[in-house]
Amino acid sequence: MSNEFAGEKTDFPVVKTEAQWRSILTPFEYHVLREAGTEPAGTGSLIGEKRSGVYHCRACNAKLFTSEKKFESFCGWPSFFDPDEADALLYVDDYSLDRYRIEVRCAGCNSHLGHVFDDAPHTPTGKRYCMNSVALRFVPQGE
Repeated sequence: MSNEFAGEKTDFPVVKTEAQWRSILTPFEYHVLREAGTEPAGTGSLIGEKRSGVYHCRACNAKLFTSEKKFESFCGWPSFFDPDEADALLYVDDYSLDRYRIEVRCAGCNSHLGHVFDDAPHTPTGKRYCMNSVALRFVPQGE
């Protein structure tokens, strides 16, 4: 996991005004991606996705995860043990629920994706990237 935290980064490849983000995202996508919201556990469309393919940021289309690094964590959100590229993600200290978590953001556009936890010892990295389905766009292999 990269040590680069989003608070230290000020230049992003994809920059839009809030009005532009609102024009390309649904209200719920905007809430999750731009306001660090979350979808209710167990409701995301990508939880049970089993096909081979690539998961992209819904806001800027940056490549984030591959299906080979997805696993069933039974947490209610799609989970991955490693990003496709180390520099695809940024990390933010998050104390919003009166406990420490690490927020995960897209390095391409600074959109909120979810959180990462060190509670998956059965994976190669020990990490669980717990992502919101609405923050991702899945592209099946060959498309």
